[in-house]
Amino acid sequence: MAQVILLEKIHSLGDLGDQVTVRNGYARNYLYPENKAVPANKETIAEFKMKRAELEKVAQEKLDVAETRAAAINDLALTIPVKSAEEGRLYGSIGISELVRAANAAGVTLEKSEIRLPNGPLRQLGEHEVTVQLHSDVIAILKVNVVAEE
Repeated sequence: MAQVILLEKIHSLGDLGDQVTVRNGYARNYLYPENKAVPANKETIAEFKMKRAELEKVAQEKLDVAETRAAAINDLALTIPVKSAEEGRLYGSIGISELVRAANAAGVTLEKSEIRLPNGPLRQLGEHEVTVQLHSDVIAILKVNVVAEE
């Protein structure tokens, strides 16, 4: 097990500056390469205390940007025309890639990693609500209207 200091809020671990114990592989393969944590030893603890205000400011700026993007996404309603059968089922499905393409075409920048489709791709005509997680604290709802292509 490894003791680490978190450099940003991580949903399942803790907030910025928390000292937590994680498995060695998780720290070595994910937290350290992604700059989400540093090993907790005397030098890094002292260094972190000096940089804490700066890191909190950066974290707050990321949160503000995410909240601004969330407001834009909540106001957006996408309409996606697709080929469908008589009973409302789609020929194929609308997945994350199609949603990202449609949102980018509408002027809102989204990343594939931000979209959450817990029930899988959209396979029915009608209105759907798609969850977009922009930050560990910010979740937006994207309204998608799937209509039959003529």
